[in-house]
Amino acid sequence: MEAMQNGPKARRARQQILLGAMRAAWNIGRVERSERTLGRTLRLVAKKKGLAFARDWTFADLYEWAAERYRYDVFLEYEGERHTFNDMNRRANRVARQLHRAGVREGAGVAVMMGNHPRFLDAFFAIQKLGAYAVPVNTALVGEGLAYILDHSEVEAVLCDHETAAKVAGVRAGVPRIAHVWVNAAEAPAGYALPEGTGSFAELEHASADDGDNLGVRPDADAPSLLLYTSGTTGLPKAVVSLYGQQRVKSIGLLANLLYDRSDKLYTCLPLFHANALLLTTMQALWIGIPMYLSRRFSASRFWKELGQCGATQFNTVGSMIPILLKTPPSPSDRAHKVKRIVSAACPKDAWVPFETRFGVDIWEGYGAVDGAGVTIFNTGNAPVGSLGKPARLVQWRLVDDQGKDAAPGEAGELWVHVGDRKESGVPYWKNEKASSEKVVDGWLHTGDLMLADAEGYLYFVGRNTDSMRRRGENVSAYEIEKVVDEHADVLESAAFGVPSPVGEQDIMISVVPVEGRKVVPADLLRFMRERLPKYAVPSYLDIVSDLPKTGTHRVIKSDLKKRGVTATTVRLEDLAT
Repeated sequence: MEAMQNGPKARRARQQILLGAMRAAWNIGRVERSERTLGRTLRLVAKKKGLAFARDWTFADLYEWAAERYRYDVFLEYEGERHTFNDMNRRANRVARQLHRAGVREGAGVAVMMGNHPRFLDAFFAIQKLGAYAVPVNTALVGEGLAYILDHSEVEAVLCDHETAAKVAGVRAGVPRIAHVWVNAAEAPAGYALPEGTGSFAELEHASADDGDNLGVRPDADAPSLLLYTSGTTGLPKAVVSLYGQQRVKSIGLLANLLYDRSDKLYTCLPLFHANALLLTTMQALWIGIPMYLSRRFSASRFWKELGQCGATQFNTVGSMIPILLKTPPSPSDRAHKVKRIVSAACPKDAWVPFETRFGVDIWEGYGAVDGAGVTIFNTGNAPVGSLGKPARLVQWRLVDDQGKDAAPGEAGELWVHVGDRKESGVPYWKNEKASSEKVVDGWLHTGDLMLADAEGYLYFVGRNTDSMRRRGENVSAYEIEKVVDEHADVLESAAFGVPSPVGEQDIMISVVPVEGRKVVPADLLRFMRERLPKYAVPSYLDIVSDLPKTGTHRVIKSDLKKRGVTATTVRLEDLAT
């Protein structure tokens, strides 16, 4: 353990943290000087637990500041296009003014249902500049799921693209509050016709020259600015509310200065409708003044080639992407890139070192959530492989079992973090007081994540407490089963979930996707699982499928799998010869 903490990688990590802190201090001071020139003064006020900014910036403030600071530098690259900080900001200002002329006012809700495209950012920041609230919508939603989001969020307008316009049109009649729909048809095929009753997004960007100036709206600090819906993988999604006075923009800046400097170039293939690409890539690129390459979507086969071509130095990934990339055939592109480090979420322990070795990158593991009240944990190379690291030294935390007691050493428990009773420490869910009150109880944030702690206090992710099954008197983590199954050479990815059992509790079912060109043999997979899993955790049923239903952030939608359940093609593993 001591060697790991004092090795060259750990020393580099500590140096990076120190340099990041120094850059952060300088840049926050620079922000204050910039604000004074704009006629706005930030005051530092003493609080019981340290110093905090009296008024944080909004996302719109950050956009304006970056446009002034890095004016003609390239901010966004997409499909051969290059857009400067100033161009993007002025375009968002024009869209905001045109929306205002159309009747969209401060406090209104506006949904953005677009794929990765520069116009998504035009739409999002225009909404922020209006003082309205943005509702990014998963582009895969359709029918009842889409109607629920649009109705529940109370949006008055929808900004979509040609690929999602028909979906919106299909549910619009059932959501009468929607008064306007604008369609981005920039990449539509020749002859594409806008659906009846919609306008062209291009018209929102074409205005007189002075329309590139900011509207000057200063929304109330307690007004909503952003609704981010949870994935809804196990039930109806909940919307986490971000208020204009609590966007944590300065905290994002501190993280940005830890991770990046002016020599970096960021890359994301994750969807902009999710917090990872929107907050952990876009906002941080704005803070540092560095370019961001926006890819349409994740493709394992062209991933490293695209990174090499765009010249990116860093990117964020979700854990499910890592084993998928490892199972692609070796290629000259594997190391023909400039990436030096990635920030991962839930990287499988067994894939960590093989991924670093094959692709020549360092992995920093991060933990956080949109409904986590700003709680973050980082392994910057100064903690064991597979660990999330430790919470900050002053953070109070507990691992709590399903009886509400502290988990015994070596046993999994839900992570609780003490956030106090301050207003900004709560997690407001849109129109869901019950969920809000259950998230933070007596000052303790219930993360919903199951973890283990080792003897030194390093935390290891086990799974979601909503993603476990009760079988034969044991609580079984789907994550632990999937981690084992995904190690099989013929399995690309898998999803474990509970199905009704004739003898009570649940039986376990596993859906697996084979590696391209390979075949999963049920009896072989069963032997593999029996050698690596306790008896009570070995699934009873197996489905071999071509793909898994997923959100845009690669989280499996297990509610869809549970609805399908056991079918005529399902293999009952207990019937196979032992």
